[in-house]
Formats: sequence, C-alpha cells, structure tokens
Amino acid sequence: MPLRIAIVDDEELARRGIRKRLEQHTDVEIVAECESGRQAIDVLRRSSPDLVFLDVQMPGKSGFDVIESVGWERFPQVIFVTAHDQYAIRAFEVNALDYLLKPVDDERFDLALQRARQAVTQKKQSDIGRRLAAVVGKAGGEVSPAPSRFDRMVVRSSGRVIFLRVPEIDWVEAAGDYVTLHVGKKEWLMRETIGCIENKLEPRGFARIHRSTIVNLERVSEMQPLDNGEYRVLLRDGTELKLSRSYRNALSRLAEIRA
Repeated sequence: MPLRIAIVDDEELARRGIRKRLEQHTDVEIVAECESGRQAIDVLRRSSPDLVFLDVQMPGKSGFDVIESVGWERFPQVIFVTAHDQYAIRAFEVNALDYLLKPVDDERFDLALQRARQAVTQKKQSDIGRRLAAVVGKAGGEVSPAPSRFDRMVVRSSGRVIFLRVPEIDWVEAAGDYVTLHVGKKEWLMRETIGCIENKLEPRGFARIHRSTIVNLERVSEMQPLDNGEYRVLLRDGTELKLSRSYRNALSRLAEIRA
C-alpha cells in the first residue's frame, strides 16, 4: 500500500516543493494539502494519513498547536519542515521523525522519507501485533506490552539538526555548561549541564560515575579497583574512565549490569 501523506505549510511555494519531491516516488500518495493549522486540524482528523510534513510557524495555529489539538496518540508520524532551528528540542519532545531546515536538500529529504517508510511499517506491524495479542489475551494467553518509541536526543551541529538514539551513546563528558556525547568514533557537543543530562539518562540505563562523567552501563566491560578507593572503568572499545569515591553508589548498578 502507498504511504499516505499530508502536507501542511502556509507557504504555497513550500508545499509545491514538497509535492514535487514526493511525486518522484511511486510508493506515496498525497491525500491532503493544508495552508493553515486550523485547516490541518480538521483535515487530519478526517483523513488519517500515515505521515505529515508539518511547518512550525503558521498564522493562527502553529505546527505544535496542530499536534496538541489532534492529540499525540492519534497523530500520524511527523516530519517538521521549517526555516527555524530553535524548535528542534521541542520537536524531539513530541517524537518527530525528523526536522528539516529550509531550504531542504534533496538527499536530506529522501533520507527523511526513507526513515518515515520504516517507522510507518514498524508502527503497522506493532498495531497488528497488539491486536493479535489482545485476541490471545481474551483466549487466556499472555499479552506482551507494546514496544515503546526509541528515546532520542537532539544535537545541533554546523547548521544541521541531528537526532541521536540514546542507546547508541557510549558515555558523556562534562565541561562547564556543555557536555560532549561520545557515540562510537564521533563526538557531539551540546549546551547542557551534566546534571540535566543525568536526569534524562539515568532511567535509561546510564550512571554517573564522576562529577564530569556519565556512562552507558551496557558499554562497561571491566572495573579495576585502585589504591585510593576509586575504580578504573573500562569500556568495550578500550576507553578508560574513572569512578570516583563520591559516586560509589554507581557500583551496585555496574555490578547488576555485569551479572
């Protein structure tokens, strides 16, 4: 079945640009075009597309107002298309698939569309799984919990907006009001305090082991005690970190993950 898409943007030129790009793909169907947030609310409630290309700043109702009015639980997958990068964090908070900055690059657009295809397919498969599980549950079987969305973090770098999956982060290093996210061989700088990052990551399998270090517990391969009561923490990729005495409470979590 084709990917059913709605385009919401108050600028006709912007809608035309998205439409022309989509017309190059044979597996998509444009089911609606809206030139205002108010129009989009009504149309999206009735048409139920799989994906929405959504502008942020529009007269009357913003893109976020549209999502709130329709309801996130009912809202289709969404890709924001905007000339303003300051809304990226909020887009992340509403689980946007992607955040495209105008003018949109063709390659970047195609990549976002490919991600959307995968996300829509996964969602449909999950919906089928939940329906089957409900049937089994009524018959006396066990019902498995529905899978949750991947947690992500947003990083702005060289005019781009990068969406990082939290489980891919190896460790976090603090420097004043900034933190560096270490992801494989790449490093991403964020303007954020390590305390705020700790609050976000700690429930997701991370632990703070030093005043300037947070580590993904799944990346830890070995702990070596030092003479001063601290520990050397070795990651799978060979990175060496230090667990200070002030954060000895992290030892129990490290031991649990290694058990």
